[in-house]
Amino acid sequence: MATTDLRLDEPGTLPRPGPVGRIVRLAFGALCVWYVTRLIGVADNLLDTEGNIHNVMWNGIVLGLFLISYVINIGFSRAWRKWPAFISAGVFLAVAGVGYLTTGSADTVLLARAVWVWELYLFTHLGLAFVLSALLATPGCEMRALHDLYSRISGKPTKEHFCPVGPLNSIDRWEAKRSN
Repeated sequence: MATTDLRLDEPGTLPRPGPVGRIVRLAFGALCVWYVTRLIGVADNLLDTEGNIHNVMWNGIVLGLFLISYVINIGFSRAWRKWPAFISAGVFLAVAGVGYLTTGSADTVLLARAVWVWELYLFTHLGLAFVLSALLATPGCEMRALHDLYSRISGKPTKEHFCPVGPLNSIDRWEAKRSN
């Protein structure tokens, strides 16, 4: 079962991804970048013609709430467990509540802005991490790609983290067995 616990491994513990792992990372990165372009496309008008928050933003909210703890914890070497998701959901509920109390509807520009900014950050960070990890062949989780780049530039080793969700860990292990 996937966990948001931060368990960093020593440098060199995890295998670097092979061609398949790198292509999958690049594909996931491209998907995130595509979603970010969709978000940017609604930036000037966050509400649709009926005054509701655009569906494009609702499409990313559940996945985003699932991923935010991994992005924050692994990407920033934090051990905050599921708190990033709880805080994010709490902020959205509070903003929706204020909107409902002041306008009679939770679908307000304020909630739309909060969701938009949050998703823009999350999927930009994730997309860049996927693309960078594909280019660098970062071992383990793509969220360690910036750490891997820093390690290569500075010469200081950085810890690794296996991919706790998705297919990347399995693909990397399969490719490592195949190459041996």
